[in-house]
Amino acid sequence: MQRLVSTTCALSLATLLAAPLHAEPTEFTIDPEHFAISFAVNHLGYASVLGFFTEAEGSFVYDEAAGSFGEGRVVVQSDSVFTDNEDRDDHLRSDDFLNAAEYPEIVFEFKDFTRNSDKQGVLTGDLTMLGQTHSVSLDVTLNKMADYPFGHGDYTLGMSATTTVERSRWGMDYGLDMVGDEVHLRFELEATAD
Repeated sequence: MQRLVSTTCALSLATLLAAPLHAEPTEFTIDPEHFAISFAVNHLGYASVLGFFTEAEGSFVYDEAAGSFGEGRVVVQSDSVFTDNEDRDDHLRSDDFLNAAEYPEIVFEFKDFTRNSDKQGVLTGDLTMLGQTHSVSLDVTLNKMADYPFGHGDYTLGMSATTTVERSRWGMDYGLDMVGDEVHLRFELEATAD
């Protein structure tokens, strides 16, 4: 009898430990120190120009039990574009490309998430740039969800996402014979539970 009670207690404890830490939808805030947005664009067919946006922030709701995203918004400062060439960066900020003076923010708003597996899915949302809004789909991988092992110690979600957009959809059609229309984007982020 004592062995049965001990076994039952052990199984109950194991069940509790295995339960999701966040059974309710949880709002996460992206950690700006662990948020990278990179892009690659073909140049004259020779090679791709690589760059980053160095200033961005955002938050989103994630339901760990259901494996789904709720409301979310990411805001990127368009003048934070960086390709390690000052003249090129100034040109990218001009009205030939990002027109950062008139449109200082690039905004992505979450709309829908299709889960393909425990850790992968497709996140669809609206991307607003240069005053125009179009639907974009990102391939998402949820890398890890756990209490951070040091520092802030908060419950943290780590995520990677990629997509390819055609800049001409937003009216950015300068130099299409020299600079590729397709822009390959990659996002790497850590977000902490609020």
